[in-house]
Amino acid sequence: MNFYNKDRKAYFIGGGIGSLAGAAFLIRDGGFLGDNITIFESLPLLGGSLDAGGNPEQGYTLRGSRMFTLNIYECTWDLFKSIPSLTDPNTSVTEETIAFNKKVISNSKARLIDKNRAIVDSSKLGFSNSDRLELLKLSEASEEKLGNSSIYDWFSPSFFETNFWFMWRTSFAFSPWHSAVEFKRYLHRFMQEFPNVETMTGVKRTIYNQYDSMVLPLQVWLKSHGVNFKKESTVTDLDTVYALDPDTETEKVVVKHITYKNAGNIKTIEIKDSDLVFHQNGSMTDASSYGSMTSAPKFFNKEDSQGWRLWEKLANKYPGFGKPEVFNSNIAESFWESFTITLKDTAFFDQMEKFSGNKAGTGSQVTLKDSNWFMSFSLNNQPHYKDQPSNVQVFFTYGLHPDRAGNFVGKPMTECTGEEILKELCGHLKFDYDVVFANAICIPCRMPYITSMFMPRLKTDRPLPVPKNSKNLAFISQFVEIPDDCVFTVEYSIRAAQMAVYELLDIDLEIPPITKFDKKLKVELETVAKAFH
Repeated sequence: MNFYNKDRKAYFIGGGIGSLAGAAFLIRDGGFLGDNITIFESLPLLGGSLDAGGNPEQGYTLRGSRMFTLNIYECTWDLFKSIPSLTDPNTSVTEETIAFNKKVISNSKARLIDKNRAIVDSSKLGFSNSDRLELLKLSEASEEKLGNSSIYDWFSPSFFETNFWFMWRTSFAFSPWHSAVEFKRYLHRFMQEFPNVETMTGVKRTIYNQYDSMVLPLQVWLKSHGVNFKKESTVTDLDTVYALDPDTETEKVVVKHITYKNAGNIKTIEIKDSDLVFHQNGSMTDASSYGSMTSAPKFFNKEDSQGWRLWEKLANKYPGFGKPEVFNSNIAESFWESFTITLKDTAFFDQMEKFSGNKAGTGSQVTLKDSNWFMSFSLNNQPHYKDQPSNVQVFFTYGLHPDRAGNFVGKPMTECTGEEILKELCGHLKFDYDVVFANAICIPCRMPYITSMFMPRLKTDRPLPVPKNSKNLAFISQFVEIPDDCVFTVEYSIRAAQMAVYELLDIDLEIPPITKFDKKLKVELETVAKAFH
């Protein structure tokens, strides 16, 4: 233990996976005492975008579901090697996840389904020679050349009708108007998955949803070390000043006070010179709203939640702290809608297994390629919640074009109740609603900023985890700049947290490097062969 650090305090603004990971790194690698770490969270539940809720009576809720690979996500699996499983304290979460995926293996047999409910032969990616050339040009272009261009700036219309585009975009939630830089990063970071894009054999899952499998064990571990969780507490302001940094002899931003609101009371905390502050700037699930079987979700924006306000204040005050307006100013290009379906019988799962040839947990993802809403869904291994009764099944679905009229219900997904969404799904699958969804509960969730991190941007639009002009303030979120890594992943948040902690504490340990599968000859050859299949 670094005995100097044991008397220091740290404060995390936001209770997402980045903050939880950052607190763990402070304890595990930085010599901090858990008693000296405080995490502020506006909601009554920790986990941020990895939260989960509900019950079998009123229906479960899940804003998102994450897919993993075991050959990358380097910082994630390294962290969770240190976190005991809640089912077996002698087994780490990483070991538990590896063992689970040896038993439940992904091999999708129905990755794409067309308007006739026919399973598409998606092993054929559908590229023309011009498509291949355009894909090569984008993948080889520098990020400086790509700038803040969009994906559709680099491709002809035919590319967006290929099987590859349908599969790649729904695996990662891209739209044509999103950042070409982010699209390129995914092509390189996940190149090892390119040859198996239709079977998704490289996809791994946690045993349960990510709240139960990752957030909860991490939270329990942090609590055992004495970390303070201030739930339903919103940090409204940071008192910051420029002060001379004696180490660099330059003026740097220093946080002096934290102001937060809890139960209507405004409180202030003094930040000492040796203390640290970590801010989860921005949120992809900010201003989310839920519907029900009889009501559609309400339309909220950042004014309703104030989730972006603190970052906006800091960015307006200091250069190098990013430009949140690049990410939160166009809801039409950053929102979609998900829905969680709770079933009291096995009829839907039985029919999908018979139709697709995949048992739950092995199919990874099914995309209805001709759906106006562009719906995709996955049937996870059951139970998907730790407390889920044996007679209940739960699955997660989303639509990337919720503003368009449905093929069967005739109105936008955003205006639909849970019942109407289920009827639209049945229409595409040619299932009898009264048979498969007689006892179903569907809870839709509208998320205005769910792909805001994909918005076209310049490198300078995101702050570094520790800005060069910051002394004791770091940013840890999907909206920081990490070279070569991919946003919209758990790995990005955890890597950002590890980078911030190690830099502020000057920890002389190696952060797990990004695995360069795109530089391996075998992967390159297999990728080229697949592109010409």
